[in-house]
Amino acid sequence: MKQVKYWISVVILILSVHGCTTQRHLSQDKRQSVSLTEDNSQFVTLTDAVPDAILEIRYFSTYNFVGARVDGYEEPTALITRRAAECLRAVSDEVKAMGYRLKIYDAYRPQKAVDHFVRWAADLQATEMKPYFYSDLDKSVLFVQGYIAEKSGHTRGSTVDLTLFDMTTEKEVDMGGTFDWFGPESHPDFCGNPETGEYTGDNHKSPAGRSITAKQFANRMLLRAVMLRHGFKPIDTEWWHFTLKDEPFPNTFFTFPVRQLKH
Repeated sequence: MKQVKYWISVVILILSVHGCTTQRHLSQDKRQSVSLTEDNSQFVTLTDAVPDAILEIRYFSTYNFVGARVDGYEEPTALITRRAAECLRAVSDEVKAMGYRLKIYDAYRPQKAVDHFVRWAADLQATEMKPYFYSDLDKSVLFVQGYIAEKSGHTRGSTVDLTLFDMTTEKEVDMGGTFDWFGPESHPDFCGNPETGEYTGDNHKSPAGRSITAKQFANRMLLRAVMLRHGFKPIDTEWWHFTLKDEPFPNTFFTFPVRQLKH
């Protein structure tokens, strides 16, 4: 009986070690599958695919949370993968029939730009844009709370930051908050339930007691609903941010600059 128990223990130990080794190999394989590349052959200029889109490329300008042109943005254009562009064109066609156009703040973002964000976050003295983008927060928490990160889905090429533009009023649709506002007021569930579209007015998460109206919440939900219908998925921290569900390069981070493509 003791011998049987001994061999059972040996078998369990071997299986356990094999399982840990396999898991370690899987983790290593996963890390190795993430790559950096300059290849832009599967990208298009966004306005070539979606000619009705309006561009306001914030990171090419100085009106952004950094307060300067961001590294890697060499021209005021937007690039995106071909697959994401096709889906975004369908979004544009639908909202155009409603009297809107898409306004694009950012699409593909080179890794160089993300590195610039990380350096900026580490410089706690650079706070000139604080009143416009993070007035309720101390800059020291931006990295800790995930507002700035070393990797971005934008760098994989199938993510877009956008809003709606009303062709009747010739103004941006009122979403109750600005693009790149760092705070719970930017969350899709702020003052409502994004799963049901119900406005609740619940603003308890706002550190400054800010709020948005039922109309502003409905505007956010309109953008969200159209994006979801055409294959994009949202995140829970930014009402303007959407990534193609079936993105073609889930493990690739691109490094080429944002400028007009030659192909």
